[in-house]
Amino acid sequence: MKAFYSDHFVLPLPAGHRFPMQKYRLIHEAALAAISDIDFNEAPTTSDGVLALAHHPHYISAVSAGTLPESVQKAIGFPWTPQMVERSRRSAGATIAACRAALTDPGRIAVNLAGGTHHAFADQGAGFCVFNDAAIAARLMQAERRVQRVAIVDLDVHQGNGTASILANDDSIFTLSLHGERNYPFDKERSDLDVALADGTGDQAYLGALQDALAAVLGRFSPQLIIFLAGADPHEGDRLGRLKLSFDGLAQRDAMLLETAGRHAIPVAIAMAGGYGKNIQDTVAIHLQTISLAAHFARQQGALTQPG
Repeated sequence: MKAFYSDHFVLPLPAGHRFPMQKYRLIHEAALAAISDIDFNEAPTTSDGVLALAHHPHYISAVSAGTLPESVQKAIGFPWTPQMVERSRRSAGATIAACRAALTDPGRIAVNLAGGTHHAFADQGAGFCVFNDAAIAARLMQAERRVQRVAIVDLDVHQGNGTASILANDDSIFTLSLHGERNYPFDKERSDLDVALADGTGDQAYLGALQDALAAVLGRFSPQLIIFLAGADPHEGDRLGRLKLSFDGLAQRDAMLLETAGRHAIPVAIAMAGGYGKNIQDTVAIHLQTISLAAHFARQQGALTQPG
């Protein structure tokens, strides 16, 4: 299984900033140590033309030049630096590369060790998201004529409002968001399917809701690729979560998605999305669990496609 990383493109954040930038390095290191058969690759950058598949050219130019209005930069939550621009381009590039790999590799699964920047709109960023990697990657796979229909399955605790907005009138890309009803963003957009969950939902109710949602997606749509945002923030120990899923519940979540995709022979590109654990090692462990399960399913599927 291929994995794409960009953790060495680091945003210089002020002391005390609440975004856990170090988690990406820790995830990469943990995956290197724990999983022997992953093919690690540096994330490629993304051109202005590719970014423009989902973003307005004037927004791309303002991000690159550092001329965003103060209100937009504040909504993003990062101070502008050249590193912010490069990392954001690389994060989108990693999801693009993961999509290409999932569509061509025998295991039909690939991973971006970052990404899931689903709060970025066409003309502005928000919520630690500059460019919307899932929307960009989905549209590029179509532009490259690799697929016609893509499903974005967003299991971050926060609604994928930017993704829903960008793709609102695009019937060729299905957006599913399973999120906390009372969580950020407080003004939500309309996905193709939104499942809003109450605080304290817990494992059993969450997994039942996900099973129903996946059945609804496949009943209404026939995706040729799934982009899976595997947020760690539904965890009970997350500072921004509140859904109170356990480690085991999150493992069952990931397995359900991967098993469903496997049964229908749908390739899956995975992005890590959010994770803000009170203990950062919990966040890293959840993301590593996702990557480990993905590698396991990729091995199984790769074995089935081998001759003999």
